[in-house]
Amino acid sequence: MAHKARSSAPVHEDKTCASCGRRIEWRAKWADDWDDVTYCSAACRGHGVSATDRKLEETILELLDKRAATSTICPSDAARAVGTEDGWRDLMEPARRAARRLVADGVVDITQGGQVVDPSTAKGPIRIRRHRG
Repeated sequence: MAHKARSSAPVHEDKTCASCGRRIEWRAKWADDWDDVTYCSAACRGHGVSATDRKLEETILELLDKRAATSTICPSDAARAVGTEDGWRDLMEPARRAARRLVADGVVDITQGGQVVDPSTAKGPIRIRRHRG
C-alpha cells in the first residue's frame, strides 16, 4: 500500500492587511521577510491608513454604542456621518475597509443575511455588528 506524501509547504500564520483589512495571502517572494509584511499590495502600502480612515473606525464604534447590543449598522451610516451631504458616497469603500480592520482587531463582525461572513471575500451589501465573542 502506497503512502501519500505529506506536503512540505511551510505553514504561515494568517495576516491581515493594515490598510484594507483583507487577509494577506502568503507569496513565495515574501519568504525572506514574511514577518515584516503588513500590506497586501503596493496600492495598500501607498494608501496606508489616513485620519479619515481612523475617523470612520471611531464612527462605526460610536454608532454601534448608540444601538442595542444585537443591532447592526450599514457602512453607509458611518460614511454619511463622516462625509458631506454630497461626498459621503466616496467614503463607502473606506467605510468597508474600516469595518474589515475592526474585524481583524476582533471588535466587530461583518454579516450578510444575519450570518457572519469572511470580510476578505464578502461581496455585496454588508452589515456591521459588535463582535459576539
